[in-house]
Amino acid sequence: MINPNDKKLHTDQTFLLRRSMGEIADPVQFKEEGNKHFQAGEIDKAIECYTKAIKSCKDKKALAVIYRNRSACFLKKENYNNAVSDASKAIDVDAADIKALYRRCQALEKLGKLDMAFKDVQRCATLEPKNKTFLETLRRLGADIQQKLKTTFSTDSRVQNMFDILFSDESDKEKQEKAANNLIVLAREDAGAERIFQNNGVPLLVQLIDTGKPEMILAAIRTLSGMCTGHRARATAIIHTVGISKLCSIMAVDNEEIVLATANLFQCVYDSLSGGDKRNYGKEEALVLDSSKDLKDILLALLEMIASKKVSGHGRDQALNLLTKNVPRKDKKNTDNSKGLFTIDHGLKKILKVCGQVPDLPDQLPLTENTQLIASVLLNKLYDDMRCDPERDHFRDTCDEYIKSKFDPNDMDRNIHAINTLSGILQGPFDVGNVLAGRQGVMEMMVALCGSEREVDQLVAVEALIHASTKTSKASFFISNGVTLLKDMYKKTKNEKIKIRALVGLCKLGSAGGDDYSMRQFAEGSTEKLAKQCRKWLCNPTLDVRTRKWAVEGLAYLTNDADVKDDFVEDEAALRAMFELAKSKDKTILYAVACTLVNCTNSYDKKEIIPEMVQLAKFSKQHVPEQHPKDKKDFIERRVKRLLKAGVTSALAVMVKADNSILTDQTKEMLARVFLALAEDIKDRGTIVAQGGGRALLPLALEGTDKGKIKASHALAKIAAVSNPEIAFPAERIYEVVRPLVSLLNTERDGLENFEALLGLTNLAALNDKLRVKILKEKALPEIENYMFEEHDQIRQAATECMCNLVSCKEVQDRYLEDGNDKLKLLVLLCGEDDVQLQRAAAGALAMLTAAQKKLAVKITKVTGQWLEIIQRLCIHDNPEIQHRGLVTVFNMLDADEQLAKKLIECELLEILTYVAKLEDNPKKQDAINAARACLSRAMDTGLIKPFSN
Repeated sequence: MINPNDKKLHTDQTFLLRRSMGEIADPVQFKEEGNKHFQAGEIDKAIECYTKAIKSCKDKKALAVIYRNRSACFLKKENYNNAVSDASKAIDVDAADIKALYRRCQALEKLGKLDMAFKDVQRCATLEPKNKTFLETLRRLGADIQQKLKTTFSTDSRVQNMFDILFSDESDKEKQEKAANNLIVLAREDAGAERIFQNNGVPLLVQLIDTGKPEMILAAIRTLSGMCTGHRARATAIIHTVGISKLCSIMAVDNEEIVLATANLFQCVYDSLSGGDKRNYGKEEALVLDSSKDLKDILLALLEMIASKKVSGHGRDQALNLLTKNVPRKDKKNTDNSKGLFTIDHGLKKILKVCGQVPDLPDQLPLTENTQLIASVLLNKLYDDMRCDPERDHFRDTCDEYIKSKFDPNDMDRNIHAINTLSGILQGPFDVGNVLAGRQGVMEMMVALCGSEREVDQLVAVEALIHASTKTSKASFFISNGVTLLKDMYKKTKNEKIKIRALVGLCKLGSAGGDDYSMRQFAEGSTEKLAKQCRKWLCNPTLDVRTRKWAVEGLAYLTNDADVKDDFVEDEAALRAMFELAKSKDKTILYAVACTLVNCTNSYDKKEIIPEMVQLAKFSKQHVPEQHPKDKKDFIERRVKRLLKAGVTSALAVMVKADNSILTDQTKEMLARVFLALAEDIKDRGTIVAQGGGRALLPLALEGTDKGKIKASHALAKIAAVSNPEIAFPAERIYEVVRPLVSLLNTERDGLENFEALLGLTNLAALNDKLRVKILKEKALPEIENYMFEEHDQIRQAATECMCNLVSCKEVQDRYLEDGNDKLKLLVLLCGEDDVQLQRAAAGALAMLTAAQKKLAVKITKVTGQWLEIIQRLCIHDNPEIQHRGLVTVFNMLDADEQLAKKLIECELLEILTYVAKLEDNPKKQDAINAARACLSRAMDTGLIKPFSN
């Protein structure tokens, strides 16, 4: 029989054992730790402790206190929804918990729920009627609610008035345009959007669309976009009222402005329904139970659009763009790729149909210059989204089946559709295209098309050959079979369009050696002749844009040769012609232009050649890469100057604005590389800024590949370090520069990147408080402090200068006031260094800190025994700026503490102050002289010294 007491003893021992292992913790201990972290400003750690306390606390009253404390943390973190939730849980236990009530009031006010906030503070004022804070908040919220009611009533009448003007036949056009713009602006604010929605706005906007007037349709679509942005309930209502099919029919029109606006509306709806917009809109969201059906219907509608003849080229482009943006996973760690699989099952063949269109044939889908490349990009993203081999096999088999179904010995049009589809795949998921190109009958079909008398057959065949030879390491099949075909076509055809394409194919195959001078594929001089012909075609205005584009494609490969790039940059007419093409509507040229510029500026990654390894390779008879004489630094610098003179920066600025589906991450990286090469010489940075380079770099630094973002950030740092940031990055853009520069402050970046980023931040920090706060918010302060310990003199100096400009911030001063760190000690010791620039920066920081915080003036005497010697050296420094800063620090110390002032006056410092103060007025040293006189005046005021008397 088991003794109950034994069982209890066993239970207690188990409890103690689990507690010692950390499985069970004391909630009181966690709460106390949380309180300490909160008082120290370590909010995240405090939240973590309170959360642990909540999980282990069983006492209701204690739990209420912990919830109340965590609510305060969430208020600090500006997480107002969680702050409301925690405060409410505390109030549920004790309705008179005045701290919880006031915290909930504060959070509700921030969320815009003024009426609920007013009720909470009213309860607080009832409990403590003499509390001035509660009474002031009560008065302020009462006034805000009255103003809101007034605005709401006036907004209702304004909304109705706007619709009356828009529907009136008697209103003049200018009045209607103003009403439409006001409606759009109103819809962008949540309160305004809600008033439009509540005033029967959606049906009225549908009526505006039904007028068929482009300006009315545009105003209605843009208003709907504002109304549904971030609001799931309104987005659902709009979709069901307007109808997905109606929106698709609007996006199908041949009006680019309306198409773009409708695509933006679709994106706003999709973000709101899928949770892409993270804002919380409270109870309205609970009304929308499940958006999955609406999201699926939108995907199906977009897939129907891309293969429909009723859709314009612009509409098709935007349908493909929406699929590219919303279907593939944004984070590969997410294992759910169901949207990608759904799209492949219901739309892969439709995308392939777009790829296979041949505009020169009758009865084709309406396309723009960019449509087929956008389709190829979508194919590539869908293939990358596959998670396993069976999924990839299914993708490849579907493509294979589609191409095979189009081959028909009796119908050449179907055959060229199949080969053009293959071209589209080769521009997207190349590995899939390479496998399909090796299938039986494909090469034979290309041979047949090359021998055809029809121009369109030859064009399609040669373009397929070009795309198949993109990756020479994987295109062995085409290299062995396609070269002969291309050579024959180049020599025999008299058609310029075919000739140029054949030449590009040969250029691709001939550039396999890259910039390795010893691996030249063509005979001496042949590459230059091909490039000369490409430049000739490029500058020929009688050729169509599509043909001239292929000339740039050829140069993108031929400029691997240093002779070719040197000749090309000397040909200003060819450069300008390429830049004009880059600015044209045909954005398929961007990649080729970017490649050409990377080659001309030598901004590609270069393998470091180690002399010992070269000798070893020669000894073992291995291939050793050789540098072309014209790839040396002086030649590169000269080419950069020629590009800048020809207007490369303005061309790059236009290229950066292209749609993301065309401007791929790889292209962005290449543009970033070019910008960095252009900004290398400090003298050229003004030209880059003047032509819009600063603004163009910002999106490249924030989006793209990791390497591309680093290169763009480094180029921004180079510009920010030497330019006036307010001119280089006008208006609000200046605040966007901070994050890219801060991203360069880590140990993975090289010393030059660290140094120039610090210089850029120093420049920004000198401008205003808002920028200084932004730098601190980006968590740059710990990194800057670390670089002040750096052994490299220039980096240490740059970090200290940056800190000097940041010390006016209260947050920075608080860090210096904290005990247990050497920040102030380091600053004092840096004042004693021999480097004049470093001394100047450190002395400036010390002067500003001691002026702002008297405690720091006293703390200086405790951080190092050398403090007095260092301060005296500053006061007798040869450099007037450093001397002035030292004397200002002395004044601050005299003003801070009576005992410290006495100690300063009793030492040799009094003689130094007297000597400097007696100097004759001198414009160069006047600041220092005045500071010394102010020190003596202060000492006299406190009775430490007395004036001489006769």
